[in-house]
Amino acid sequence: MTLVRPTTGQLSKLAHSFGFNMSDTEVEQYRLEMTAGLDAYDIVDALAEMTEPTPYGRGIGYRPEPSDNRSGAWAWKSRVEGATAGKLRGKTIVLKDNVSLADTPMANGSHLLSDFIPATDATVVRRILDAGGTILGKATCESYCMSGGSHTSQPEPVHNPWRRGYSAGGSSSGCGALVAAGEADMAIGGDQGGSIRIPSSYCGIYGMKPSWGLVPYTGIMPIEATIDHAGPMTGTVADNARLLDVIAGDDGLDPRQRAPVKGDYLGALDMGVVGLRIAIVSEGFSGPTMQDDVARRVREGAERLAALGAIVTEISIPEHFTAAAVWTPIGSEGLTMQMMIGNGMGFNWKGRYDVGLLDAHARWRDRAQELPATLKLAMLTGGWAIHQHNGRYYAKAQNLARRIKAAYDGALSSFDLLLMPTLPRVASPLPPPDAPLSEIIQRAAELNVNTCPFDVTGHPAMSIPCGLSNGLPVGMMLVGKSFDEATIYRAAAAFEGIGDWRQF
Repeated sequence: MTLVRPTTGQLSKLAHSFGFNMSDTEVEQYRLEMTAGLDAYDIVDALAEMTEPTPYGRGIGYRPEPSDNRSGAWAWKSRVEGATAGKLRGKTIVLKDNVSLADTPMANGSHLLSDFIPATDATVVRRILDAGGTILGKATCESYCMSGGSHTSQPEPVHNPWRRGYSAGGSSSGCGALVAAGEADMAIGGDQGGSIRIPSSYCGIYGMKPSWGLVPYTGIMPIEATIDHAGPMTGTVADNARLLDVIAGDDGLDPRQRAPVKGDYLGALDMGVVGLRIAIVSEGFSGPTMQDDVARRVREGAERLAALGAIVTEISIPEHFTAAAVWTPIGSEGLTMQMMIGNGMGFNWKGRYDVGLLDAHARWRDRAQELPATLKLAMLTGGWAIHQHNGRYYAKAQNLARRIKAAYDGALSSFDLLLMPTLPRVASPLPPPDAPLSEIIQRAAELNVNTCPFDVTGHPAMSIPCGLSNGLPVGMMLVGKSFDEATIYRAAAAFEGIGDWRQF
């Protein structure tokens, strides 16, 4: 179709927004000079995009009724059978509802996107199906993935399978709940501040945030490209390693990927931990919200690894205290520019853009009041900082991130793994529907002090269940060198082999 050309009045308003001081005559002159450029837009509009086939048959699926969705963890149920053979044959997988599954709604946790249906599969989806996996549908996620709790998803909160009325963690809340409840073997979660590891810790499953750039983010709705991660959430370590083995590797479409190095994850499972050097990071046990019993359970986990033959030492990394502060401008300003002003895609990168998602998400401006409180807070924080300070704090935080990464790398030059609690606490009660803003924000933001640093630095980090406190799971986090997920799996498998963590 022919693009609608601007009127002189529309162009005058735009010029004013740019700070141009133009008379109506000048504006009209520029409007006429725009003709050739807008003719090129007409040509682009008429050209067909490259389309990718969806070779595995799929039905429409359905949104389950509450009677079929007791924990609120299902966003959409469907069934897509993959290849007849492969590493994932016989395994069932759910996708966080920001992952594109062609012909299936993708709401990103919000009713503002409930009508959006992707036309193509995400890279991770194609790889799962090619490996023989069966995709069962979409797991509920927090609205715009903007909460570490599970109380902001729409239309209702996600309940922890260990204790109804308690948080399942976020933002990959449904993934954690469904895997923990045994309704799926595996899940693909997303992690920008802890959103794989938080629900994994709260729900008592294994959640790996891989190295930044190891797993292609193509076809997954982004928040901020420099902290976007996707990874496996599973009931066993072996399943986690198997799923990562399938989805890892460059797809040629994701600019987040910079020559990723894929390891031998499955081969690491039987190596044991004898001689493995593990550093307990003392700063990871600090802070006013750290529950004493959580710290105790994690230290007991470290002792169990030492009993298996690991060399366990406690160290200090002072930069860990400031890492969460550095994450804040990156998260707030970055998401404001890319996910919101940039309509979910942003600009200035090569790769596969989802034009349909861009158009669908751009409509948020018409219903901005319906955005979740957590997203409004981030946008106000990031927007104010951009407007008042020209993005300098985002830029400075990105520069400081290299110093923080160097501090962790320095420790990892002497040790194979770092160890600390995944979260400072066990699952908290879900806020009531009429909770004040302060409680909604607190329950969303109180958990990522140990998780978000490694979204900034890109190190791989995995939450593994290590015991119960007050009848709820405790997560122990292992952090490795960049692209050394295999060593994390080595330790996690050895720990899992001790016995049932629920009895620890």
